[in-house]
Amino acid sequence: MATPWSKTHKGEGHTFRKFKEGNYDWRSWGDKIFNEDKSHKCPTYVLRTPPCQGSCPSGEDIRGWLQIVRGIEKAPAGMDWTEYAFRRSTEANPFPSQMGRVCPAPCQDGCNRNEVDDFVGINAVEQFIGDTAFKNGYKFERPDATSGKKVAIIGGGPAGMAAAYQLRKKGHASVIIEAQPMLGGMMRYGIPGYRTPREVLGHEIQRIIDMGDIEVRTNTRVGKDVTIEQLEADFDAIVWAIGCQTGRGLPVEGWDGTPNCVSGVAFLDAFNKGTLQVTASKVVCVGGGDTSIDVVSVARRLGHIENINANESAEQVIHGYVAHDAAHAAKRQGATVTLTSLFPKSQMTAAEHEVHDALYEGVDIQDGVMPIGLVKDANGRATGLKMAKCEMKDGRPVAVEGSEYVIEADLIVSAIGQGGDMKGIEAMGNERNLINADKHYQVPGKPKHFVCGDIIRPHLLTTAIGQASVMADSIDGFFKNQELKPRPKVDVHHWDLMEKLHESGLDPAPYTHENEDWGTSSAKYAVHNFENRSNQEIVHAEDMFLGHFKFEERYKREEVVPSSEEVLGHFAERVVGLATETAQKEAERCMSCGLCFECDNCVIFCPQTAVFRVKKSEATTGRYVDTDYTKCIGCHICSDVCPTGYIDMAMGEG
Repeated sequence: MATPWSKTHKGEGHTFRKFKEGNYDWRSWGDKIFNEDKSHKCPTYVLRTPPCQGSCPSGEDIRGWLQIVRGIEKAPAGMDWTEYAFRRSTEANPFPSQMGRVCPAPCQDGCNRNEVDDFVGINAVEQFIGDTAFKNGYKFERPDATSGKKVAIIGGGPAGMAAAYQLRKKGHASVIIEAQPMLGGMMRYGIPGYRTPREVLGHEIQRIIDMGDIEVRTNTRVGKDVTIEQLEADFDAIVWAIGCQTGRGLPVEGWDGTPNCVSGVAFLDAFNKGTLQVTASKVVCVGGGDTSIDVVSVARRLGHIENINANESAEQVIHGYVAHDAAHAAKRQGATVTLTSLFPKSQMTAAEHEVHDALYEGVDIQDGVMPIGLVKDANGRATGLKMAKCEMKDGRPVAVEGSEYVIEADLIVSAIGQGGDMKGIEAMGNERNLINADKHYQVPGKPKHFVCGDIIRPHLLTTAIGQASVMADSIDGFFKNQELKPRPKVDVHHWDLMEKLHESGLDPAPYTHENEDWGTSSAKYAVHNFENRSNQEIVHAEDMFLGHFKFEERYKREEVVPSSEEVLGHFAERVVGLATETAQKEAERCMSCGLCFECDNCVIFCPQTAVFRVKKSEATTGRYVDTDYTKCIGCHICSDVCPTGYIDMAMGEG
């Protein structure tokens, strides 16, 4: 019995059969050729959104820039393909180098290639695009004029910077008001530099500012240095992109006020500012997410100093009372670092490879446990964290009786969640210390006020960037007094065939009243047999001919992860980007779900030669093949052998 197309065992090939498991019926192709289908349906070329893009909170045109890197979609005349890939990738997200390094890549989880062998390394190719743009000095286009409107953007992190970028593209000026000394938000103060190199981060931020009419005011806090009323008087709109800068403490008695009990946010902020040069001998971090992984990885790198002056202890630096001298680094010794999690390692919210790296670096990860109390000395400092095994009941952890134990600790870090710092702007907050938003990212009941990013609900960097893009559309509509209509079902930055035709000098001819004949198969004023469903539909693996794709291992980036013996003082970048040729090979693994990638299957297998290649002078991405309906007999073979799900039998009578 033949194996259907659905994957069986890794390394085994697929057959041509386009059936789900258990369905083996297939009429012979001979019957279909000589006894045509009775539906009278002929092929229509249907654009749909690929699941990688549908899974991307920023809505990046991932398929598009992978097509450019692999050489399928060509750059406009006079532009190098690396610049074209950069411009297409940054339509949605202006931080390709940063996202390529630190985004947990929900796009890769959604990739249809997972049904064949393994996902496409989207992050790796995005990092290549961003790093190439950095090396080549690519800049964003600078619009000639502004609308005369000016927006106050409170917060210069990923959400605020993305908002400034998207608003500037629409012609609106902005002023970024940032409480910290430098822009970058969590990308600078919440993620270690060995994960987001500061030189590259600074370049991607400056590239946005260089678009012009974007003013920056750092060391300025709204609610202290400027009031909400002043902003409302001076600006046409206000964007709240302040992020979540406060960490939640552990829900155990005595946490508040214990000096060596700190938040993960404060710990990483002190490290990234350079004030924290060493940590403590025994560090315990409670978490399980990405922030907790960063905390324990940094703690292992910093180590500790024996007999350090009490005034220079880690908590004194984290609380902002003192700063370590750089000379402390020369005296570092290893630190014992423990990470605890309510959930098993396989269910921790941190990326799987990050958990693996932490273990390799010498972090002790204790899972399935919960904190239940503190052990303190006579001075009120914590000397240990009381723990117990736990079970989840009704979604809440419950300690297992008799399983209690203590982890000795000199510094305890809570990385169980973050909240907004609403001091001075309490009028904007809700009961959760966050800011409410409607579907258009307006603040309900507060005209002129908009919001995006973690201050709505803490999530991913890419989520904040995607919200900023939608919000910029809302502000643009607000300025134009337009009614804000519901967003598309698939709300992403869609690839547009008409834009591609225009870019290629292939715009349809103008329509005139003389063109009154029914049908457009030979007309030049319309794009016939094409339908765009990308804002409504995502193409799934079962819609594709997976038998076309061979098994091919992923071309992976090199990661420099120090062992437990090497980790002390190891601050070199962990991810080594792909070389050009390797990035192109990895991009070639993309299956171009929902869009033609010029495989020629439909041309080769059409028994009536009804499907043909478009003349090169008239062809472009999405218009590589066409159909002669005077020859088509509706046999469906072209649709059956289309790997990408781009061909539907939909043209003609029902």
